[in-house]
Amino acid sequence: FRRGTAVVPVVRLSGVIGAVTPLRPGMTLAGVAKMLERAFGTRNAKAVALVINSPGGSPVQSRQIYLRIRQLAAEKKLPVLVFAEDVAASGGYMIACAGDEIYCDPSSILGSIGVVGGSFGFQEAIKKIGVERRLYTAGSHKAMLDPFLPENPDDVARLKTIQREIHATFINLVKQSRGSRLKGPDDELFTGEYWAGETAVGLGLADGIGDLRATLRARYGEKVLTPV
Repeated sequence: FRRGTAVVPVVRLSGVIGAVTPLRPGMTLAGVAKMLERAFGTRNAKAVALVINSPGGSPVQSRQIYLRIRQLAAEKKLPVLVFAEDVAASGGYMIACAGDEIYCDPSSILGSIGVVGGSFGFQEAIKKIGVERRLYTAGSHKAMLDPFLPENPDDVARLKTIQREIHATFINLVKQSRGSRLKGPDDELFTGEYWAGETAVGLGLADGIGDLRATLRARYGEKVLTPV
């Protein structure tokens, strides 16, 4: 790199988070770790920029990626600037919270701070085609929420308890990361709703409208280098 020229390495984090299929793995800590370490280890870096385009996915992988970014930022004493592209929602927004600042496009979608799970009920369908469900388990709840059995209210209650725990972890992470910048009440911010860029900025979920190149040039000079 040219002497005196500011350097801000760019890491692009895109796609569904977590294992999608064996042939099409999603974003995981194992998959992005080396890329993050290389960016934070860039000589003479002034900051690290993250470009995020993800609708979310695994809460575990989302939080692990978030934690690794914050660990590297602390070790290298570098600020982290996040730029949301089309979407930084759910787990994608969790990762975005690793930024010291978050910027987005007016049409970016941010938020979705919630937990979702779903299935189907096929018990009537298999009756109609003459299929008998035979299931053998050791453990009274091993077949919990089996889609070929009638829905059990106790199983649903157990699932919702797990979802509430995961949701609470997500909420705490956002509050710790965004702090006093959050403008909306909890019963608006943490319902799982999502918003376009301008509204997200107004709610404190992002710090401003801005694209990567213009923001970095304004801050670090016209000749800023942005290695990927």
